[in-house]
Amino acid sequence: MPVRAAGVERVTEVERKYEVPADFELPELTGGSPELIVGDPVTHRLTATYYDTEGFTLARHGVTVRYRTGGTDAGWHLKRPAAPGVRTEIRAPRPSSGRNRIPAAFDNELAALRRGRPLDPVVRMSIRRVERTVRSADRMPVALIADDRVTVRSPDGRMPPVSWREIEIELADGPESALDALDRPLREAGAGPASAGSKLARALGAALPQAPKDGRAWRPVAGYARAQREAIIALDPAVRRDEPEAVHDFRIAVRRLRSTLRTFRPLLPTDRSEPIRAELRWLASQLSPVRDLEVIAERLAGAVAAEPPELVIGPVGERMAELLTGQRERARESALASLGSDRYFTILDELDELLDQPPVRRPANGEVRRLVRTAVRRSERRLAAVGVADPGEAATDAELHDARRSAKRARYAVEILAPAAGKPAARLVGRLKEVQDVLGTHRDTVVAREVLKAEADDAEAAGQSAFTFGLLHGRQAAVAANALAKLPEARMRARTAVKRWLG
Repeated sequence: MPVRAAGVERVTEVERKYEVPADFELPELTGGSPELIVGDPVTHRLTATYYDTEGFTLARHGVTVRYRTGGTDAGWHLKRPAAPGVRTEIRAPRPSSGRNRIPAAFDNELAALRRGRPLDPVVRMSIRRVERTVRSADRMPVALIADDRVTVRSPDGRMPPVSWREIEIELADGPESALDALDRPLREAGAGPASAGSKLARALGAALPQAPKDGRAWRPVAGYARAQREAIIALDPAVRRDEPEAVHDFRIAVRRLRSTLRTFRPLLPTDRSEPIRAELRWLASQLSPVRDLEVIAERLAGAVAAEPPELVIGPVGERMAELLTGQRERARESALASLGSDRYFTILDELDELLDQPPVRRPANGEVRRLVRTAVRRSERRLAAVGVADPGEAATDAELHDARRSAKRARYAVEILAPAAGKPAARLVGRLKEVQDVLGTHRDTVVAREVLKAEADDAEAAGQSAFTFGLLHGRQAAVAANALAKLPEARMRARTAVKRWLG
């Protein structure tokens, strides 16, 4: 369903694209089935101008921005990949001040891609589209079939026109199985899957930087690292819109990427990767207060709600909610300032340069696995050091927090090989997450107790009752002790999983 806000329409586009020769004959798409009905063709004349940075930053990340006339949805369109065959499309009308002004509604969507650079016309297209609506037996639209004849010209006229024909099937209100039903006759008639994800990518062709050819051993590491880079860029607009969990997911992507650079440091050009890793630490630190305050506010609100009303003396919940909400808003303002800084944009540029190059040397046979093993063994040593026999007495809060971070790094390292390594590696990922969650609960209570102690002190200084703050402090201490009591078993389960996979 389209979502409309402030003159902008946001839709999810599910489609399949096909390359066909100029003389391709569209086959009978329904195969005589009464369940699908193909409507009469309707012809549209479309013109579109695509915009990008000088280095095609948008196109390199699969994002397109265009202004189009003709058809049923003329105006500005911003498309970004969401999953294979799925894109998020944002539509905005033509601004009253002129066609060439990119809508302000796109600013947050494009910030992590533009990075302060201007967007200029890079391609102009003319399209003759023959469109057919596919309906179900009850006349509901299921899909749209677009038969496009495309002609591409460069804005400066230096590039000779290039033409091709392609077919798109876009899902309307039907199930994705409808795309399968329409796919079969097209392929049997000679249509092939599109080699490019968009018309712009096909038009730019060799002008776009080519993906590096990763060796077999390096491929999972490079793919994992690039996936985190893409997650940061994709989540950036959601953080700016303050969507639920956006800061959390953004921070996880940053941490995964930073951890990967650390684990595989021997294979990277450290003169470039180490400064980036330091900058990623700075980036995470700018987002961390926002997320930490979200977590602690939710924890303390739940803790107050769980108490009998007679034990909640004074406006305890309201007081803490006001405090934490104000702190979060200030932390968010600071985080957004960081996301608008040249420092942040430089990090993204340097990540592109680092991750789109091959490693400093080709990994030796088994070296990637050995580096993963090293990360896991390091985590085991940190966990052993916190004294699992009696962790409440043997370890400080800082030591437990450090052990948690080490378990996280080990988990991220194992995630890289898990898809190919199968169940033993996947099980180890799960066991390391159990350790991480136990220690994470403990860490949350540490922060909660700090807030409660400060609030109790303030209440006493103001001549108010501090009883409930003290009660909640004790409850959180009990939660911490209960969490740490689970640590020995969680660690043993992780050790068993390590032995089953790494030996």
